[in-house]
Amino acid sequence: CIPANQERFANGKLVTVQFHPSAQVVMTAGHDRSVSLFQVKDFSVNPKIQSIYLESFPIYKARFSVDGEQVIATGTHHSMFFVYDMMAGNIIPIPKVRGVEEKFLRNFELSPDGSLMLLIGTSGYLHLLSMKTKELISTMKVNGRCTACAFTPDSSKIYSYSKEGEVFIWDVRSRRCLHKFEDEGSLEGKCIAVSKNNQYVACGSSSGVVNLYTTDVCLKEKRPKPVKAIMNLVTSATCVTFNPTTEILAVASRDTDEAVKLV
Repeated sequence: CIPANQERFANGKLVTVQFHPSAQVVMTAGHDRSVSLFQVKDFSVNPKIQSIYLESFPIYKARFSVDGEQVIATGTHHSMFFVYDMMAGNIIPIPKVRGVEEKFLRNFELSPDGSLMLLIGTSGYLHLLSMKTKELISTMKVNGRCTACAFTPDSSKIYSYSKEGEVFIWDVRSRRCLHKFEDEGSLEGKCIAVSKNNQYVACGSSSGVVNLYTTDVCLKEKRPKPVKAIMNLVTSATCVTFNPTTEILAVASRDTDEAVKLV
């Protein structure tokens, strides 16, 4: 295959590559302040559909909304974020969310049902926003600093992973903490994923170890035993993700080139 973004290579580090949820389109975004969309046609040419440029806004993370009609982009050093409405072709700045006091807004997650956006703040704050209005619904707080979050496939719960290696499980409707557990041997939590069938939770830490748990033990035990500990990465595990049928877990580190394992 030729590179997906053959028609327009980025001038800086790419931070996001994501396929559109329903169209044959791939998005790239990165530190060169641009979001580009390419049609994935065949393997000889992937024509560029468009690029949007966000002035003085190096992108930290960009995601398609669940319905595929919007792109949400956060910056590396900004308290605001942008929404690109693909139907209308408008770029909408969201300068300040009332009730969210954060110097930087970087990491976020979107709920699988498309109704919620979770902003991961500093000092352990988690801000739940309405996807429709981009207004604050509620704020939750973990002990220490939160490094990663994941919604369950039915959008009813949130797993939040702290820098101290603890995982807090939240009920989305009541915003109460249902349970918390310690990730075995974790020195510093880095990334977390829940499988599409809600059977497994994967936690990746700074030591490169990824622990795989069944969700039922995560909800009951304070110190659950992983069904498998994946030790192959020697640098920090910065990305874990399950394939849609929960048969493969991808584990990656951005600290070295080509540090990807498929389990």
